[in-house]
Amino acid sequence: MAKEILQKHDAEFAGRPIPDAVTAEKGYELAFPWLPTGRQWRKLRKIFNSHIFMAQKLDSLRHLRHDVVKTMVERVVEAQECGKAIYIGGIVFSTMMKLLSKMLFSADMLDPASDAMKELQVLNANIMVLVAKPNLADYFPFLRPFDPQGIRRKIRVSYDRLHELIDNMIDQRMKRRRATSERSGDLLDVLLDYTEHEEPDGLTRLDVKLLIVEIFIAGTDTSTSTVEWVMAELLHNPTILSKTKQELSEIITPGGIVQEQDIARLPYLTAVIKETMRMHQTSPLLLPHQAEQDVEIQGYTIPKHTRIWVNAWSISRDATYWEKPTCFMPERFLNVDIDFRGNDFRFTPFSAGRRICPGMNLAVRIVALIVVNLVKTFDWKLPNGMAPEDMDMTENFGVTLRKAEPLVAIPVRITT
Repeated sequence: MAKEILQKHDAEFAGRPIPDAVTAEKGYELAFPWLPTGRQWRKLRKIFNSHIFMAQKLDSLRHLRHDVVKTMVERVVEAQECGKAIYIGGIVFSTMMKLLSKMLFSADMLDPASDAMKELQVLNANIMVLVAKPNLADYFPFLRPFDPQGIRRKIRVSYDRLHELIDNMIDQRMKRRRATSERSGDLLDVLLDYTEHEEPDGLTRLDVKLLIVEIFIAGTDTSTSTVEWVMAELLHNPTILSKTKQELSEIITPGGIVQEQDIARLPYLTAVIKETMRMHQTSPLLLPHQAEQDVEIQGYTIPKHTRIWVNAWSISRDATYWEKPTCFMPERFLNVDIDFRGNDFRFTPFSAGRRICPGMNLAVRIVALIVVNLVKTFDWKLPNGMAPEDMDMTENFGVTLRKAEPLVAIPVRITT
């Protein structure tokens, strides 16, 4: 059925219902995830593909990813020397924020330890939690004006503050652009160049701000959650962690940061990441689709405007498609052609069809780079003498599947 919705009838189900919580964001109807697949959506998709997530563009920014991962490793070393435990999600979030701010603004937007970084993490989490919260206004439209659960009121505070932070960055850049013809060549400059184009190719300042907000929200939250789950599964399964380390010791030269180009030579590590994405689907319910017209599927008529949810979490744990689906078995991804690019509908962590996640190529690269360096550089111990089998692996469902009990572990640097 997922294949019918996401591939065979992709165009008919390309609509996107807008959750009531999202309407609290100024300009929400112009935000990329919620736009109908018309001219504006295609224009923004082209910008994503040409200037942000195209393979050649990502290759040219490889040095940025290596720099932020190197900084992350140095921060973990400092914590290790002080005997501190590490909150994995926190350090990955700040690493992703550093990477995205360098891509967008050619600078570190925030000190990882600053109050502003902590505020951004809270804002991001608030938005993701409130958007995912069951909302009566989504099912009984007559309740929308009343915001019966106060969700729209609560989320507006986070959206407004996030917009304020991005507005400040745009103001600083526009002031500099007026003072000099010199350009940074980063994404913000590319987007601001589009504001100087005439319609239909141009962008407004609001378009630019909404794109940046979406990149920060989607780019930090999903990758952070995925890395945290990978590390949790490795610590929960010591035998699999040993196999991963064995592969690294056989293939990677000791010392220094593992390079992105080395990851293609690490099939077992890649299988570990894929198996994590299967067991802990980043978006358990893919963002909803909506029928653009009456559609007949398998003898049933789906009326126009019907909302469709694809339960990717359930599919990825269905014994019809997976042997021992509740067991963490990376070997299932070895020597088989199962990818996550929307071609195999048993496994769609980034969705599929025209609504597939545009940031997939960046997410895959940075998740693997972070994981391989955390595993290669450090041994990890659970705090307070906890045994692996005693770890709490409970999932917290939302737009992003979070670990209910945040992963905290003690790094021990490996000496060579």
